[in-house]
This record gives sequence, structure tokens and C-alpha cells, in this order.
Amino acid sequence: MTNAPRGHRPPHGAPVIDRAFALLGAFSATRRAMTLAELSRATGTPPSTALRLARRLLHWGALERDGGGRYVIGLRLWELASLAPRGHGLREAALPYMEDLYEATHQHVLLAVRDGHEALLVERLSARDAVDVLYRVGGRLPLHSTGVGLVLLAHAEPELQDQVLAEPLVHEPEGLPVSPAALRRTLARVRQTGLAVAERSEPGPLLTVAAPVRGADDGVVAALSVVVPASGAEPRALAPALRATARALSRSLGSPRAS
Repeated sequence: MTNAPRGHRPPHGAPVIDRAFALLGAFSATRRAMTLAELSRATGTPPSTALRLARRLLHWGALERDGGGRYVIGLRLWELASLAPRGHGLREAALPYMEDLYEATHQHVLLAVRDGHEALLVERLSARDAVDVLYRVGGRLPLHSTGVGLVLLAHAEPELQDQVLAEPLVHEPEGLPVSPAALRRTLARVRQTGLAVAERSEPGPLLTVAAPVRGADDGVVAALSVVVPASGAEPRALAPALRATARALSRSLGSPRAS
């Protein structure tokens, strides 16, 4: 099953709840505040309908108004999102282990879960002078070109792998095409070695090494990675600490394989 586009215009006559979700889905990392007119245009919702929905969402707390009167996402959604076991619950369990890994690297430590055809960043610990990255907590990462994404894709069901490999795959922001055959070989190597290694040139030269985190049924529930400057970095030097941390976290989540 493919992902429905976020913020996609609802079809004519869509149920009220779909139109409300469309309003919420129109917000993004680059579009955090909108006027009513902007919300209407972004979702294809008539202004009168957008106003009625926005008022209900304001009353419930899903939307708020900023100092300029524009609509922004409300704290009520954050309150609900904190109850998601694959997000906040996993983050709480992982933080002590991530902090240990951070102390060993003093760069970036990422924790992500798969959501459809993307990886969702649940937590990130970063040093003040760490290499620049494009990732933010709550942000979405491609499965085919990030360390955590490769781990999650390598351990996804074969049907989903086929769907992802059938899509036009490009490394962004570099704009480099990805060969499906080469990606299949990479995924096989990730399963064999237990590690994903990815190098990127944007926003700066960096190296990512990632490992799977397993849950009580021994399935991969998340991916843990370190991101460091590419200059002088060696995956073999990062692998032991990363493997040990991922295994300890998996053990805390009840993985039989990590016991």
C-alpha cells in the first residue's frame, strides 16, 4: 500500500473529517503558519468551509493562532502524539542508550521508525558543533538514501521493498539517481552485516552508520544511527559502539535475539 500524499487536496464531497485532516496535513516544516486564505488554497477547500473547520480545530486545540493571527499547529496534537508507543514510548526507552552513544561520538545520534515509505525521526541528540544535517525530530527521511532508512527498508516486508524500488529514486539534495539493482545489493549487505553505511555530500560531507533495533517479537522496530563528518571517519571504528548500543536497547525492549 502506498502513502497518501500529505496535504493532498480532498476530492469534491469528501467527508468533513477528511477535510479537517487535509487542513492539518497542509502544515509542514517549511510552512508552519498560514492565513485562512493560504489554508484554503493549499487544500482546495472553499474559504467558508476552511473557516468553519479552522474554528472547530481551534476550539479543540488542534490549531492555534500566532501573534500575527495566522494558524499554527496546536499543542493538543503534540499531547496526543506523545501517547504513540512507536514514538514517545520508544524514545523514552531509547534515550539512556542514545546518551551513552552520544558521549562516545559527540556528533549526531538518530532514532527513527518506519512509517509507510518513509522513515520518521523520533529523537536526535546532537553536539553544538556537530556536522550540519537536514534532519529534525518529527521530520521524514527517505528509506533509500539514509542510514536509518536503509536499515528499515532492508528489514521491511518484500512487498514494500518492491514498491519502494519501483519508485523513481533520487539522492536529495544532490539530485543523483539511485540504481534499483545497486540498492537491492545494498539491502542484502545490510541484512548480512547488521549495519548500513551511507555517505552524503550535502549539506556537507558526512558519514552515517546505522543498526537495527528489535522488539519483543524480534522484528526490527526502529533504526539507530550515528552521523559524523566524513573526513577521517571510519565505519569500522563506529560499528562496535553502535552495535552494542542497539543490542542493549533491543534487549530492554524484550528482543529474544539480544538476550
